[in-house]
Amino acid sequence: MQIAKENDLFLVFDETYINIVYNGKKTVPLSDIVGDVPAISMKGISKELPWPGARCGWIEVYNAEKDPIFARFINTILHQKMSEVCSTTLPQIAIPRIMSHPEYQNYLEERKQNYEKLSQIAYDILKDVPCLMVNKTNGAFYMTVVFNESALNSHQSLHIKKKEIREFVENLVKDTIEYDKRFVYYLLAATGICVVPLTSFFTPLLGFRMTLLDKDEAEFRYVVKTIAEKIVEYIESGK
Repeated sequence: MQIAKENDLFLVFDETYINIVYNGKKTVPLSDIVGDVPAISMKGISKELPWPGARCGWIEVYNAEKDPIFARFINTILHQKMSEVCSTTLPQIAIPRIMSHPEYQNYLEERKQNYEKLSQIAYDILKDVPCLMVNKTNGAFYMTVVFNESALNSHQSLHIKKKEIREFVENLVKDTIEYDKRFVYYLLAATGICVVPLTSFFTPLLGFRMTLLDKDEAEFRYVVKTIAEKIVEYIESGK
């Protein structure tokens, strides 16, 4: 806030996950600290309220009147949005009723407790796997795992039982391909476990992202242990 104030800047906060924080961590809403700095908070239900097909987001604008350039910017955004056909009428009607319901906070807390439990399980299993950098997830419902820089190469593989699937994957990886994506293909073909390569998120870091959404703790443990075993097997195969 102080930097923005001193340099005549406005701020944009992504607060989509603001109510999904756990493991004893805290965060502060933009509204609590914004003061007189022009700012935008981006919010939505896509993470906090799992409602498939009803993705609905909005912006909260602070202090637009304090800066004429910022005010024009906000006005342009509003006019642009008003010219579009709105397809989120039902969520817009339902969201206030859902979020003001007396059981909503209990519902959120239950979800956070599950994510907290699974983030600890995944961290405990993966933290000691060779060639991995793992941080315990303290918010949202994803976990990101990064490979050490020299861990992956183009000679590594996993055993794939079905000939057709093996040939399909080998064809996918025969050309130049990101090393983490190569691992993800082999993991999926060998185990049926799907994770997402980190390079898909426009980062040079090699790794993968997995979710903490499973409601079956035993199944989740099995999945993460299998991933850990297959990482070791995959890395060893290329030596």
